[in-house]
Amino acid sequence: MNPICIYNGTVLTGFSAMENCAVMIEDGIISDVFSQKRFEQRNFDSSVRLLDADGAFVAPGFIDTHIHGFGGYGTEDGTGAVLEMSKNLAVRGVTAFNPTLYPSEKEPMLEIVRQITRAMGKEEGARIMGLHLEGPFISPERLGVQRPETVSPVDINFMEQLWEASDGHIVNMTVAPELKHMRELALFCNKKGIVLQAGHTNADYDNMTEGMQVGILHSTHLFNAMRRLDHRNPNAVGAVLIHTEMSCEIIADGFHVHPDLFKLLMQNKPIDKIVLITDGLKPTEQKEGPFYANGEEVYFKNGVFFRKSDDIIAGSGLTMIRGIKNLVSSGFSISDAVKTASLNPAQIMRYNNQGAIIPGRYADITVFNNNFEIRLVVIGGKIINGG
Repeated sequence: MNPICIYNGTVLTGFSAMENCAVMIEDGIISDVFSQKRFEQRNFDSSVRLLDADGAFVAPGFIDTHIHGFGGYGTEDGTGAVLEMSKNLAVRGVTAFNPTLYPSEKEPMLEIVRQITRAMGKEEGARIMGLHLEGPFISPERLGVQRPETVSPVDINFMEQLWEASDGHIVNMTVAPELKHMRELALFCNKKGIVLQAGHTNADYDNMTEGMQVGILHSTHLFNAMRRLDHRNPNAVGAVLIHTEMSCEIIADGFHVHPDLFKLLMQNKPIDKIVLITDGLKPTEQKEGPFYANGEEVYFKNGVFFRKSDDIIAGSGLTMIRGIKNLVSSGFSISDAVKTASLNPAQIMRYNNQGAIIPGRYADITVFNNNFEIRLVVIGGKIINGG
């Protein structure tokens, strides 16, 4: 693998924006970040591939920690489909993702977990970091499009089976903090390093603070499928906004959450606690229908998928780059918007080698211009798109 130098760009390191800079990549790792002046003074070996960013933004690769599918391929379809997701997502600037599973009946769910785990290490595009389980231990009162027959009370034995089926690759899990025996589940997950997220929950404020005590410190698609803020009880939404230690996912498609609420988030949450996700469904950017998600037909309107049978929101058709664009339109700086899509998820999910452009990190880089068009994607030092 030949060294690469991306020069003449604005480098968004994850911590700051640096104009007229260059990034050196060697053996799949970022080896140096330096000014354009130093670039011009440097004598490069003929083996180094020089790539002109032409003034574009050179950002850490995007990390989508909550995505069900893309381009007609869904996580419920197993190994091959997830590998196709990997290839297609990379073209859109995503360099790592957590395939997200809806709950299903026990044996089918265990088998899908096994199949997705088999895909890890075989990717030709975005890295599969591990699984996100969106259930089954969620509230039957806050289902969204989850099927009621697949939702379960807390079952530690089943959780152990899921963990074994994943070979220890469950990264994050959405749970309802108010469920009986949630404390035991949380303690189990903490020992395994699983990031617990409050979501699809009818929790009141006390339920949420009790969940925080046992490590439920992240939240799934804030404002959606959770008990709303009330002046007599802050409930789940209020707890996330009040407690600075709580981090949150946000779907920035302009429909799931009103854009002005992003301004509220900026006022109430430290920027490093906000994580952009797509919650993208299988038919996202699929060219022709019919469209299906979680085994049910959906239709696309206003950038969102709705379940055809009852018009309930099923999920988003967002991409990460469009989400970043929408956050910038709502008042985020470009540096902070990119941070929500890269460094923040990396830190919360404990991906210590990703999410920032600093020496020693994986060379996972996305270059995009002022029009939010992807120009170059590098994963592990390998050019995936552009160049």
